Formats: sequence, structure tokens, C-alpha cells
Amino acid sequence: MLRRLHHTAMTLGLLVVGTTVIAQTPVEFSAEARFQLDLHVPDAAITAMLPPGFTLNVATQGPAKDCNLRAIFVDRMTINGPDGKPVGKGSSRLVYLAAPVKDPGGANAQVVVGGLVDDPADAPGPFGVYLAATTTHTMTRSTSAGASGAPLDSQDWVFHAPGGEHLELHIKYEHGIANHGNPSEGKFYSAKTPSTVQTWRQEQVLDILRNPTTNPPDKVKEFSFKASGGSYAKLFDGTEKPVSWDNIIWLNRTILQP
Repeated sequence: MLRRLHHTAMTLGLLVVGTTVIAQTPVEFSAEARFQLDLHVPDAAITAMLPPGFTLNVATQGPAKDCNLRAIFVDRMTINGPDGKPVGKGSSRLVYLAAPVKDPGGANAQVVVGGLVDDPADAPGPFGVYLAATTTHTMTRSTSAGASGAPLDSQDWVFHAPGGEHLELHIKYEHGIANHGNPSEGKFYSAKTPSTVQTWRQEQVLDILRNPTTNPPDKVKEFSFKASGGSYAKLFDGTEKPVSWDNIIWLNRTILQP
């Protein structure tokens, strides 16, 4: 019966905790392409940004080994509300910063500690931590294919806020063939207001381009990452180190809130 209850709840957009059913309301749907850079930054700097009761949950093995911060560059190609109509401008680009954590109840989660958005209307955003990149916000994604050899993809992202916060990524890599992962669900908390929480239900196709722990074929041909300034200065003090280069070819996301 519990299994049947869980299946019904998930179908209806509910969260099951034991035998208690908590309603989750879908608020947004989006189709996205992402590039996720797993990083190790100074532990003290990221810990200082976590709300009370949250602790870092750094993997000791696997593809996310040593990652205590993720920089996720997102091309939100379509954004739709529960009624199917476009939300706002209907698309946007951003980069957000999230730390893997244990929440006060001991469950795996992520805390969104920052982000830069291209649309001022998206700041400070649902987590209250996004900054409008009104100084600079550019994104270019392309694929080139010739008569021989594997196609090559390239991505260039630049976000710069008036306060000096700067996140920039350039990468060129071999266009890969990736597996479709199983649908997943996770909780995302606000670093500023931890009572603000969203559940993200998503499915994706992920291609790990470079990872020193699991050691897949290295598909990266060119790479640079720059991060600095303003409220991000202590996070990115020059000692930050990438630990995984993950191309999320496509991702469908449903955002739910209590």
C-alpha cells in the first residue's frame, strides 16, 4: 500500500515522507542546456555562506569527489508556467552557484549561494541571491562538423555584475554521445533565507568531458574559467580548482514548491 501511495503521490506532484503526504505545487517548467563545472574552493569561504544547521556534504569518491561548489551555466531555452504559457520573456541565461550539503534533518540537498542573471527581472530571484549582470552578459554555443573527425562544440559565457562579481567560462570539446539518466529529484535551499526551498524534478542527458577521479576519455580541447570580485572574492581567491567538467546536453526541469 505504501508503494502504491508513493507512486500516486509522485504522479500528482506530492512529496511522501513516511506515511505523510505533503502537497508540492508545480510553479514552472523549463527546457535547458547546461554546463556544470564542479569546483573545490576554500572550505572556510563556502562554509561561511551556509545557513545555520547546514553542513557541507563533500563526496569522497565518484565523479563529484572533492566538489564543495558547483558553477552551473544555464541556457533556459523555454520557460513555461503551469498553464503552459511562457513565463516572463520565455527564455533566459544565468550562472548559479550551489553547494552540496546536508540539511538540518540530515538529508542530501543543495544550497544556492549566488548567481548572475542576464535579465534584471530575475534578480534577486526565487532564492534571493541572484545579481543582475548588467555590466556584461553574453553567451555563445556552437557546433562545427567537418568531413572527417568528431564534431566539436564550443561554449563561451561571460557574466559581470556592477558590484564586481565576474564569472566567465570558455570551453571547446569533442561532441560526445551520452546516456539518458534516470529522472531525479532534489531539494534546493536559499543561503539567504533557508525557509525558502524548491524541489527540482528533472531528467537529463549528461556527458562527463573530463574527470580526474573516474578518468573517462578526456574530450576537452580548450578550457578557461575566471571568477572573481565583489561578494565572490573569498570563494574565488585564486586557489579554486575544477574537479569535473560536465556537459548537460539537455535537461527538462519541473520546479515545485510547498
